[in-house]
Amino acid sequence: MQKLRIPPIVWLVLILAGVFWVIGWKPKPPTNNRTSLGDKLLLSDNPTDDKKTGIEDFSKGDYQGAIAAFQKSLTKHPNDPETLIYLNNAQAQDKNPLKIAVGIPISSNLNVAQEMLRGVAMAQKEINQNGGINGRWLQVEIVNDENNPKIAEELAGTLVKDNSILAVVGHNASNASLYAAPVYQKGGVVEITPTSYADSLSGFGSYIFRTVPNTRTLAEPLAQYMLKTAHQTKVAVCYDSQAPDTASFKDQFVAAFSSKGGHVVPTVCNLDVPTFNAKVAIADAVSSGADSLLLCPHVDRLEKAIDLAQANQGRLGLFGPPVLNTIRTLQLGQGDVKGLVLSVPWSPKIGAAQAFAKQALQQWGGDVSWRTASAYDTTRAIIVGLQQNQTRDGLQSTLRSPGFVATGINGEVRFLPTGDRAGKAILIQVQSTPSGYEFVPIQP
Repeated sequence: MQKLRIPPIVWLVLILAGVFWVIGWKPKPPTNNRTSLGDKLLLSDNPTDDKKTGIEDFSKGDYQGAIAAFQKSLTKHPNDPETLIYLNNAQAQDKNPLKIAVGIPISSNLNVAQEMLRGVAMAQKEINQNGGINGRWLQVEIVNDENNPKIAEELAGTLVKDNSILAVVGHNASNASLYAAPVYQKGGVVEITPTSYADSLSGFGSYIFRTVPNTRTLAEPLAQYMLKTAHQTKVAVCYDSQAPDTASFKDQFVAAFSSKGGHVVPTVCNLDVPTFNAKVAIADAVSSGADSLLLCPHVDRLEKAIDLAQANQGRLGLFGPPVLNTIRTLQLGQGDVKGLVLSVPWSPKIGAAQAFAKQALQQWGGDVSWRTASAYDTTRAIIVGLQQNQTRDGLQSTLRSPGFVATGINGEVRFLPTGDRAGKAILIQVQSTPSGYEFVPIQP
């Protein structure tokens, strides 16, 4: 009986398939499945049938049908920023539109992605309802980068090649922004991130901006509060070394805390190592004499910080950077995060911000975070820049001009020579209220 001979190339394919199955490798979806003006469903969070109909109509070029369907969807699910952006895009189709993009982590952090989209959607709706940018309406292409640096880099290349994209709002996590920034810089496309605050983004390039303050501005007030108000002088630090923004915050905080007379206890607590154990980390901090704990997780891995808060059982005071100012912290942490103090760039409960918070409540039916305000301000800065020049290079020159100013929710938007926005920090604390746990301002 003749033996069946399997060609070597087949063996190679079988072996590689086995290796990929063992390591869990999956091919990356093509970038065109990650971007949409209204022709694809990216936020698959219980979409209405009307939204699906609107997307189908949009993809066929039936924009009037899409408008009607998106409007119906919003009456049933008003807290959906993707639908509002798609509605705005459909309405702008015959208004000689100007196009920008927003990079968000839909697949890895839906809450944060929606927070950012809400700010962009509100700014887009506002300018279009007021006649557009010198008569041209604004369209926004939504881009899902998963907060993955390599995917963000690849998508940046796609956006640069699309000459209709004049600027990008994003990305969210600093490691995504850092990988995408060289592509935008080389391709001559403005990137303004509303949420990435890693020190290494400061002065990165002439096309790179951000609308959050630098980490020193955020970290110093928290260190001051801990020492002078909370009277906690010995802090242990737990951080994610793979998160450039919170790693930067940790470095700036340690420098400020030490310079003001505080002591950083010598513990090792890295949240991104496989051997991380919350109970062991808390026991180590307590035995080392710490009276407080600085939590610096990655935005997509907040659970590690919540594990620490639960293991803490109130023994150490809890403090952290803006990344923890999210509904997931309250939902997962509950009473374990009560008393947690964060330094953030904006709060909806202070001063002029309350008017925007009220407007957002009417639009979305709920409270908004600093990410929404910052994304709004970022989009407003681009809009004001495009009112003066509607080319990529012209927009960049306008934003870099010393006289440039845009009115935002969090004060005026002016960019320093480093591309950073001048700003200040607000301290908020998790407190128990009649409606549940909330972030409450304690120091403007």
